Amino acid sequence: LYADAGVRGIVARVALDGYRLEDDGDDTSLLIAEAGLSWPRLLHELAPLGWAGLEFGVGIPGTLGGGVISNAGAHNDDLGKVLEWIEVLDARGCNVAGEDQLAVPIMRRYLHDELDLGYRHSRFREQRQVRFDKQGHLVLPPRGMIEPAEIIVLLGIHLHRSATQELSANIAQYKQHRKLTEPAQRHAGTVFKDPPGEEASHLIDQVGLRGKTIGKAQISERNANYIVNWGGAQAADVAALIMEAHRRVLQQLAVDLELDVELLGEWEV
Repeated sequence: LYADAGVRGIVARVALDGYRLEDDGDDTSLLIAEAGLSWPRLLHELAPLGWAGLEFGVGIPGTLGGGVISNAGAHNDDLGKVLEWIEVLDARGCNVAGEDQLAVPIMRRYLHDELDLGYRHSRFREQRQVRFDKQGHLVLPPRGMIEPAEIIVLLGIHLHRSATQELSANIAQYKQHRKLTEPAQRHAGTVFKDPPGEEASHLIDQVGLRGKTIGKAQISERNANYIVNWGGAQAADVAALIMEAHRRVLQQLAVDLELDVELLGEWEV
């Protein structure tokens, strides 16, 4: 979620979106994918070929590289279950070098076990997490000159063979589930992570905030863990709803919800 004031600096996106398959010959394959590859596009091309492993993400609108950051997942699956390695452009030295020093970014490969993958978590999220102070205000992490300082450029993903009919049926089922459970209006994805044994949407509903509106932003009537934009919503309105939901759930249910969405740009909090 970007601040209303925008971003101070240059915003770039990873436009690399190619891929290739290395068939291992035992009904498995290693997918070598560039980080800017669209998840929906990839599934559209892999399913007719009978390659399975990523179909749980059919409704995830982003890129494979972005999916690594939060270990994106759905339907009791996540990217970490099939991810073997990634390659990053490591520019961390550029953020600590002095003005009279030259720091050169380097390519680095991380294996699966080096990524600290968990529920909506990876090693890349640890320093990017937005938290709440004791008064319930948002506390943003410090930002470097280059952010993120490790830019994912390539992924190695394990795929396996599956009948195309079964794949198509699973994809159709996942699409229908998302259609029934996610709001139709524009949104930035789930706001909070689900606490152990709970669903954030149910907790927000329990404290009476389903449908709560500030400006043109609203806690969704369909799923209270989404904040929807009814047209012209300000990022500040979304942030206000986030803080209100966190405060009410903490006060009334003693559950400290953790943010799933990231806040970027020049925020005044």
